[in-house]
Amino acid sequence: MEEQEAEAARRAILSGWVTQGPEVAAFEGEFATLVGAKYACAVSSCTTALHLALLAVGVRQGDEVITVSHSFIATANSIRYCGAVPVFVDIESGTFNMNPESLERVISERTRAILCVHQMGMPCNLSEILKLARKHHLPVVEDAACAIGSEIFWDDNWEKIGKPHGDIACFSFHPRKVISTGDGGMITTFKSEWDSQVRLWRHQGMSVADTARHEAKEVICESYPVVGYNYRMTDIQAAIGREQLKRLPQITERRRALAGRYRKLLANAPMLRLPEEPPWARSNWQSYCVRLPDRCDQRQVMQEMLNAGIATRRAVMCAHRETAYEREPWSCGAGPGICGCLSGTCARLSESEKAQDHAIVLPLFHQMTDADQDEVATSLITAVLQQSCVDEESSKGRATG
Repeated sequence: MEEQEAEAARRAILSGWVTQGPEVAAFEGEFATLVGAKYACAVSSCTTALHLALLAVGVRQGDEVITVSHSFIATANSIRYCGAVPVFVDIESGTFNMNPESLERVISERTRAILCVHQMGMPCNLSEILKLARKHHLPVVEDAACAIGSEIFWDDNWEKIGKPHGDIACFSFHPRKVISTGDGGMITTFKSEWDSQVRLWRHQGMSVADTARHEAKEVICESYPVVGYNYRMTDIQAAIGREQLKRLPQITERRRALAGRYRKLLANAPMLRLPEEPPWARSNWQSYCVRLPDRCDQRQVMQEMLNAGIATRRAVMCAHRETAYEREPWSCGAGPGICGCLSGTCARLSESEKAQDHAIVLPLFHQMTDADQDEVATSLITAVLQQSCVDEESSKGRATG
């Protein structure tokens, strides 16, 4: 964020309208135009967006929602907010995204929706997911928290994630994302009834918007026909978001160039497995996640790099391995009811667990220099080799993807 964002926040503050108002409405319109959606509704976070999206498609107490454990815990939490049970399926090893081949075996009479994730900005295989969803008459919610600016080849055209290509999509503007409003989220859809419903819910179920009451020439007293939530975005956030949207093409282009340069720098390190970008996907490269050799100590590699002044992150978490989900119901489809997996491991989610245990996220930010990247690549390779965890067979291979 730079002076433009600071000036935008100042503009909103001095306007006298700092909560959900004209800046939010403008941000929604600009965002909808950008991704090609008919409707866009701004909310306080992607977590609240997911909650409202699931409610909008009909998820209720006792239902099941198929999703991935390999995601930030908010994905699973949003399902539990509805009183529903997450049914976890495994991921593809190269893209870190939902494996469509694992979906059909877990569909049951209680399944109400599929919640797919565009993990780390990489579009998931929506084409195959939607084929199965339409076959079973299930709505598809896209967790696009990381995917602003990402694209998918659809109907012979490159289209933005968020159109949506499923039924409803949810975005995050947390500071770790490609663009940010400090915090915040967005819901996009083509269905007017869903857009109307989430707008009602986000503002405590209030029947009349604040802006409508403010502009009215007669006294209006609002009513509250449904139980709603305090999920509003402020005008200060939205004003910042509008400036960030202007930067998005430049930021995305730069991140794609940096991802391409990482691939070249690490191409001669066959012990590493690099992330795969399918031919029908264009990632925004919100994160660049590299898989280490299985025998490597992930934390030790991260510590060696940190000692060299380079901060990395563990790969994406698995919700089913967290203490919170030892107390919450979830299933991997191994049998009826609650999953019987013990000690935070699950044979049905093996690729998810391997990704968490053996992959790390490298620094990637659009102001990054060539020298920065050279330093990261050298440090990573050195840290892996110092562990002597590369066997003879893997040293003869090549990185895939």
